[in-house]
Amino acid sequence: MDPQGNAIGGGARIEGPSVQARDVHGGIHLHTSPAAPPARPPVPRQLLPVSAHFTDRKRDLAALDELAAAAPLIVVSGPAGVGKTALVSRWLRGTAGGEGGADRFPDGHLYADLRGHSPDGPAPPTEVLGQFLRALGVGQVPAELAEQTALWRSVTAGLRLAVMLDNAYTAAQARPLLPGGEGSLAVVTSRARLTGLRTDGAVFHQLGLLDREAAVELLTRGIGRERFERDEAAAGKVAELCGGLPLAVCLASARLASRPRQPVRAMADALARDQTRLAVLTIEGETAVQSALDGSYAVLDEEAARLYRRLGLLPMPVFDTCVAAAACAVSPEEADRALDALVEANLLEDIGPDTFRFHDLVRLHARERATADESERTREETLLRVVDWHLATATEAQRRLTPAQAVLERDHVPPGLPVPFDDDAGALAWLDAHRTGLMAAARCAAEHGWDGRAWQLVDAMWPLFLRLRPYDLWIEAHELGLSAARRAGHPAAERQMLNGGAIGLRGAGRTADAISWYERSLAAARAAGDARDEGQALHGLGGCWRDAGRPREAVRHLEAAIEVWERCGYPRGAALARIILGEIALDAVLDAGSDGGPDDASGAARAVRYFERAHAGLVAVGDPYDAARAQAFLGYAHALAGAYETGQAELDRAERTFAAAGAVHWQARALELSGRAAQAHADAETARRRYEASLALYTAAGSRDADRLRQRLDGLGRVGDTP
Repeated sequence: MDPQGNAIGGGARIEGPSVQARDVHGGIHLHTSPAAPPARPPVPRQLLPVSAHFTDRKRDLAALDELAAAAPLIVVSGPAGVGKTALVSRWLRGTAGGEGGADRFPDGHLYADLRGHSPDGPAPPTEVLGQFLRALGVGQVPAELAEQTALWRSVTAGLRLAVMLDNAYTAAQARPLLPGGEGSLAVVTSRARLTGLRTDGAVFHQLGLLDREAAVELLTRGIGRERFERDEAAAGKVAELCGGLPLAVCLASARLASRPRQPVRAMADALARDQTRLAVLTIEGETAVQSALDGSYAVLDEEAARLYRRLGLLPMPVFDTCVAAAACAVSPEEADRALDALVEANLLEDIGPDTFRFHDLVRLHARERATADESERTREETLLRVVDWHLATATEAQRRLTPAQAVLERDHVPPGLPVPFDDDAGALAWLDAHRTGLMAAARCAAEHGWDGRAWQLVDAMWPLFLRLRPYDLWIEAHELGLSAARRAGHPAAERQMLNGGAIGLRGAGRTADAISWYERSLAAARAAGDARDEGQALHGLGGCWRDAGRPREAVRHLEAAIEVWERCGYPRGAALARIILGEIALDAVLDAGSDGGPDDASGAARAVRYFERAHAGLVAVGDPYDAARAQAFLGYAHALAGAYETGQAELDRAERTFAAAGAVHWQARALELSGRAAQAHADAETARRRYEASLALYTAAGSRDADRLRQRLDGLGRVGDTP
């Protein structure tokens, strides 16, 4: 090198990087070492491992197979703790060939927890995209979301990837993370339904709870077969009290496994105490179920959170938009929006047209939030509004369906909500659909000392009892109503409960109990000088004595009832008593072994006269339902008296009236009487058709009368015998 400058000359050989400031002379040769190519990152295989305790879900796995064939984007939603992550991890591992099969997604399996309900907030898409791009070998990741998204779609356009986006918060959070191209599959899990991803071509799967058998199996895997077999009943109870929620079952099994000497029965007893159930479901200090629900609750808007709390207070297991509106003192439209938010968050189950319910553990959490976040006064006012809504609506149904019945006073505050029916069929359907809620409201009223509302609710349910005959509910309701009326010091209501309850007891075959209730009512009515209630008790006793096989005692009481009612000007009651007198006259015909021929007209003709007079009286007072009852018996009596065609025509008209009114029991009864008339007149084909139709109605209603109809069908081989 020239000391005067920077000349390089001769056969100099330069290796590696150099800097030449001045002259270069001669045959200079420059050589550089070849750079090593950048190392290719391993193909990402990020899917979560699957717990050895994964149980059942065969139908869900098959459903995901079908959805994957239809679209490259699947959303799996469900409540906290239902097992969404475990299901999708298991399914994707099988679908991707990660368990030994050919890999459908050879370019990678990517996983990200989007932390939708984390205390630190959801993961930003930029964070997740950076992870995904680096996993695919992108060295320089842009900082801006738009650039990241464009690069992500470019990189993945020709790849076949399986991407699992776990615990998404919103559709907007998940949307930038969807891969480009047609060869990839993305599965998003979320507590929310993420219906906004429908515009991105998503298909949806709602993950439900485990059935009892699967929940028991999951528990058994955690505690061991031997321990399960030592107390199968208690283990089954633990699984049941966890409500089919896999997270709750796993927590219960883990707690039991950590306490090998603790009897399974102790866990069952602890869970059975509602107020401690969420606290019991902990392991190593972690309240996982509580925390999961806290996270879902924390992201609700103010209106949805308020509705969540107040619905948690309600005593009824299911509710509709009007109940929700009453609970929050808002319009049905406002309640509907808040309900949608709770359903979208999978905190509330949409189980039918305008019908919702909580999972048991979610209900407990909602109640806890109400206790913590609502004042005692607000909680009481919420319940009172819901009770008043049930009472007001049931009273409207009662006035529509049984206008001839005297309705005692009501002391509720009308909630200002629309009546959810506009005809008789709708009113009866509403009572039927809300029978459980009405009874829960009555119990709630009694428990809170709102005794007037308690017995009034029972009184307002009368059309339900009369037409659909749910005897167990009928009797329970009147026992509750009777106690409430006594506490309220309301003698007229007490007599109303005694009479109404006695009718239910008689219908249920508890004749001795019915007689006891009627006798108490009779004594109370006479002490109060209430002739109308006196006639009611006498009428009821007449029916009971007829059932007991003592017709003379029955006739004596019924004639006394007619005398009392005609004297006080209550023709409807007298007409109802004549229906039973007509039945007693028919009993005499049948007991005598009549074949229903025209020569044996005396007993049947007497019955016809009773029923004709009863029918005319009930039509005159505007009671079409009971008039149809009289008409059905009138038709049967005509048939037994020899006027078969006339009788069947009357029965057909009565049956149509009952069908239009939704009175299933009496529709079935009219068909049965028609079949009996046909059987007595050797019309076997008509008898069979009517009996089969009657049996179908009795069976659908769960009536014990179905057994009688089966016997009648069996006896059709003896056509001509007295039915």
